Amino acid sequence: MAEHPDCALVRRGYAAFGLGDTEALGSLMTADVVHHVPGNNPLSGHHKGRDAVLDLYRRFGEETLGTMLIELEAVLGDGRGHVMSFHTTRADRGDLGIEVRQGLFFTIVGGKITDIDQCTEDIDEEDRFWS
Repeated sequence: MAEHPDCALVRRGYAAFGLGDTEALGSLMTADVVHHVPGNNPLSGHHKGRDAVLDLYRRFGEETLGTMLIELEAVLGDGRGHVMSFHTTRADRGDLGIEVRQGLFFTIVGGKITDIDQCTEDIDEEDRFWS
């Protein structure tokens, strides 16, 4: 069975993120995309617009000195423009390390990502790591 195009789009995004290919990542998003980051830390909040979302991803790399690794576990789609992905994030930041399961809920319109809601198994741990 062929993978749904929305799921394939999300997989391409994960691949581009892993390679640090912000040009490819940006091409998968609408200009007004929003990435919602939970918690209460300097990276939390609503990152609105392609440039702001790509800046968030650059900050992930900068803050972790390139140690962030994402292991994709599953991509699920509903065929109506919604995709959920589940992954494990591992990273180091100064003397801190993190290994946490996360999920992203994507809204896709016209073959482009318009909204990303991020969820985590441990908000307190993420706040500690990013603060």
